[in-house]
Amino acid sequence: MAGLITQLIDRARAITAAGLLLAFLPGAAAAETVSDLYQGSTLVTGQIEETRVPGFGRCLRDVLVKVSGDLRLLHDPRLDALEKEAARFVRGFRYRDLLEGIPIHDEQGSRDRPYELTVDFDAVQIDETLRALGRQPWTAERPRLALFLRIDKGGGSILLASDGERGIDEREALAAASNRRGVPVALPSRAIVRDEGLTIETLSSDDAPKLAAASRRIGADLVLAGRMRWDEAMPGWIADWRLASAGTTHQWRTRLPTFDETFRSALGGAAQILAGYGPPQ
Repeated sequence: MAGLITQLIDRARAITAAGLLLAFLPGAAAAETVSDLYQGSTLVTGQIEETRVPGFGRCLRDVLVKVSGDLRLLHDPRLDALEKEAARFVRGFRYRDLLEGIPIHDEQGSRDRPYELTVDFDAVQIDETLRALGRQPWTAERPRLALFLRIDKGGGSILLASDGERGIDEREALAAASNRRGVPVALPSRAIVRDEGLTIETLSSDDAPKLAAASRRIGADLVLAGRMRWDEAMPGWIADWRLASAGTTHQWRTRLPTFDETFRSALGGAAQILAGYGPPQ
């Protein structure tokens, strides 16, 4: 049963990602107003208060990070108390059954059934709370990032592209992270990678002209370059990131167990820089 639920969660993530894949198409518009800034989603079991209320709290924390752009809020202890009273910020919520089409056999099965809980928060209250926390809502148009990413695992390396059979799981995770952190992202297609002469070595040597040319072709404003390496000893991903903005090149490293968490941290770190809160530590 656990394996089935995992598959359904992955499928739900893929469906969410499908709605965001337009961001990966070449020639799309650049800086954009991000929709659903005040909306968050999480996984819960059953449609009951005892799982719904903690779900509200998790979504509230994510939305405060997304609206402000400050990833540091994820670990701000002041949010612990806010999570407990998250219901007062809620404007509406809905469930999506991740086992849709599979019959419920008993009462216990209905209580354990996995759902995606989507929560809409009151924008005015969120903005006021952020100001009380010493943050400002980042509601202006947000730059679209062109992501050029090398992934090393199992003795091989790929340059993540927007199409092709390789990197499907990574693209889905990236799209979900883009939505969760409110950061528009574009990936190069295989054709653009080929036409612009991009290679694994290009990313390692920081060939800025090639990356800039490819970035323009996919309608992005800024370049986020990265390298993810699987470390068996952790186990997990060691990732190095590079973002140039306003004449400054920011570099930082993350160490996280999954590529889902790695992408969320990378885009959250980029948002923190672009929203004016400084580079990730």
